Amino acid sequence: MKRVLLTGLFALCFAGLFAQSKPINLRVEARFDSQNEYVDGDMIEDNSGFKGKFINIRMDGDLGHGFTYSYRQRLNKAHSDQSYFDATDWLKLTYTTGNWSLSAGKQVVGIGGYEYDRAPIDTYNYSEYCSNIACYQIGVSAGYTTNDGKDNIMVQTTQSPFRANASDMYAYNIIWYGSHGWFNSIYSANMIEYLPGKFISYIVLGNKFNVGDFSLELDIMNRATDSHTYFGKDMSVIGELSWTPTEQWRIFGKASYDVNNTDSDADYCVLPGTEITRVGIGVEHFLIKGSKDVRLHFNGHYTFGNNGNPSGALIDKQSMVDVGITWRVNIL
Repeated sequence: MKRVLLTGLFALCFAGLFAQSKPINLRVEARFDSQNEYVDGDMIEDNSGFKGKFINIRMDGDLGHGFTYSYRQRLNKAHSDQSYFDATDWLKLTYTTGNWSLSAGKQVVGIGGYEYDRAPIDTYNYSEYCSNIACYQIGVSAGYTTNDGKDNIMVQTTQSPFRANASDMYAYNIIWYGSHGWFNSIYSANMIEYLPGKFISYIVLGNKFNVGDFSLELDIMNRATDSHTYFGKDMSVIGELSWTPTEQWRIFGKASYDVNNTDSDADYCVLPGTEITRVGIGVEHFLIKGSKDVRLHFNGHYTFGNNGNPSGALIDKQSMVDVGITWRVNIL
């Protein structure tokens, strides 16, 4: 409770410092669910009932002279006494000049794909890969945006998401964000240290197709080690088809497939021996016309297959049904 109060006090004081002279946005966002989880028909009591999923503080602002900042703190996420940053999703300073930008601080590791890119508060079920990747790390990045604003290329160096094995390890990423009307993209190439001097590489093709009221997100990720390509043997495929008949309703179906048919120990997110699928459906209803700030949701999904990780997030014959409410409040 002390940490929650201190975080709120820090955010309000920081906001007050710049509110009179610089544009600032400070908001609180929260999500609460009622859910029931089953494995092979047996209810998992510890993961059923009312759950407080997210309480976040987010702050964005302009310091002038090309400098902006962005900060998001997850108040309900456990963190160690040694590092308050454990519960900080990002805290970064960005300098922009012309088409170029430079950022430093804790930030999202530049891995492609739409499931990975979506905010956790807006996600109801994950693939095995995204359930296990530590996607917020300290680093630096540089980006270039084209004159028409439709394409952005970013190069980035961060701490490795696997730094729990050794602190002095890094990830090297290049990512392309494209926005071209009916087709959008989040593509990346990544080299990530999983042990000192040893790398696992990703090629990620995140595609989004828009046709009328329908949208299809399709992510394809292939993973490989230094000396083995393993094309198609260690990969994840995630797809979500959604229909938005009105601005207040969104209906969606989602499926993910994670497989690792290798004997390599380099992939810590999808372990060897894994071939597992999750399918689900859901609906979102936005209660305030013209606003996305208050949302009701229903989601159900079922998982089948084999997970090579005995402690993995996805379990054979696992099912979940949940309903919940999300709201975002702008304070400044």
